[in-house]
Parts: sequence; C-alpha cells; structure tokens
Amino acid sequence: MEEELKAILKEAFGDSSSDSDGELPEDQPERFQVNDSSDGMVKPHSIFGDTHIWEPIKEINGLWICSDFLSADQQSTLLSAIEKEGYLSGASHNQAMRFGDLPPWAIELSQHIRENVLLSGYFSDYMDLARRDSGKEKCLFPPELLWREPLFNQLIVNIYQPGEGICAHVDLMRFEDGIAIISLESSCVMHFSRVGAEVSDLEPPAKIPVLLTPGSVILMWGEARYMWKHEINRKPGFQNWEGREIEQKRRTSVTLRKLCQTE
Repeated sequence: MEEELKAILKEAFGDSSSDSDGELPEDQPERFQVNDSSDGMVKPHSIFGDTHIWEPIKEINGLWICSDFLSADQQSTLLSAIEKEGYLSGASHNQAMRFGDLPPWAIELSQHIRENVLLSGYFSDYMDLARRDSGKEKCLFPPELLWREPLFNQLIVNIYQPGEGICAHVDLMRFEDGIAIISLESSCVMHFSRVGAEVSDLEPPAKIPVLLTPGSVILMWGEARYMWKHEINRKPGFQNWEGREIEQKRRTSVTLRKLCQTE
C-alpha cells in the first residue's frame, strides 16, 4: 500500500529527490531565475515546469499564501490518497490525526512545500544582510524551520460540510513554529485577528480576511503563528469575498505541523 501511494504521489508531484538540498547547480542557474515584481509577489520558475506565485499577506508578518500550489490533477490525486488511508470512511468521521511517522503522501507533500519554498528565491533575500531588516516580507520561511528534520511530523485532515467552520484560535504550544494548511474542494475565507485585541460591542477587533481557494497553501510562522488567531466562520448560505458570493461546498483541509521535542 505504501509503495502504491508513493508512486501515485510521485506521479502527481514529481520526483522530490532532485535538487532538494537548496544548492544552486552551477550548470543550470537559469532555471532558478526569479522574477521579483514590485508588488511583493515572488514568481519562481520551478524545476517541475510550474510557476507558483507566493504572496505575502502584508498586514501580518510571517503569513504567506500560494494560491496555485496544487493543480486540479494534484488535488484529485491527494484526495484519493487520503481516502485510501481510510481515516474518514465513516459518515460521522470528519477529522483524522496522525502523529510521528506520516503516510507517504504527507511526506511527499511536505517535500513539495520545501522545494517550492527553496525555488521561491526567498533564501538569497533572507541571507542578504543589507535587505534583511528593510524587506522582512521577503522571508517566505526561515532557514532554521525549512531545514529541520522532519519538516513536519503531525497532520490533521478535516472535512467541513457547508456551513461548518472553526472558531478563532492559536495552534497549541505543543507544536513548533511553522505550520502549513492546504485547502481542497471548496473555497472559504479565513479571518485573522490579533491575540489580545480588545472586544467592543461598538467597535469589534479588526479582522484580516484571506481567501483560501482549492489547491492553495498558506504558511504561518513567527507573528502569524503566535500573535494572530485564525478562524473560519461559515454560516449556512454564502460567504462573501470582495463583493461576490462564494458558494459553500464540502471543504477538506490538510494541516501539517511539527511536534515540540520532549526531553
């Protein structure tokens, strides 16, 4: 079963073993060339033949989104791999957790995240001392998190039916910094609010909306991970995004985290 799943994921995501050490091959620098536009987006030329756009959520340090992270075929393959695990076979089962050794599809997904972060061009920006303080938004994912082994060793798969969401929270401190959330099947709006923001009936705390589309991934670290709560409020009916309605369908999310080491 594991070999079959690994073969399926490798077909969808490509071979994750190539050029994953982050070193720039001397004979092929052009494939890592980055177009860094003035709007803050980073547009790498991927070795997979894809172009992924990483966009910082400018109001929140340490929060980035890649809306085109997984293609439609890759999303379908990932959903099939999850279903084959049998986690959510019962009608009443809408959440599954895995600790320690992750299934092959989750390992492959983690490696896909690492490779795309490396190809984003963030590493040279982060290590450039002249730009580190003036361009913090350029740091997509800190090296000390990206190079840890394993990158992630805990996952949650959640299924949200239309109208279901999750209350405002900060992920438990039993998990390290650096969290990835992959969205599948249906779009939704995730709201972020500062920890400790005063609640007033007249003036509710400011919330930063982020649209999560199918195939997107968000990365949270630093302030975004510890200083901001996130929530999804999906009341029955429709959600709104920039004046248009989003039809609610079933949504599946995959959250990848790393457990803190215990002495």
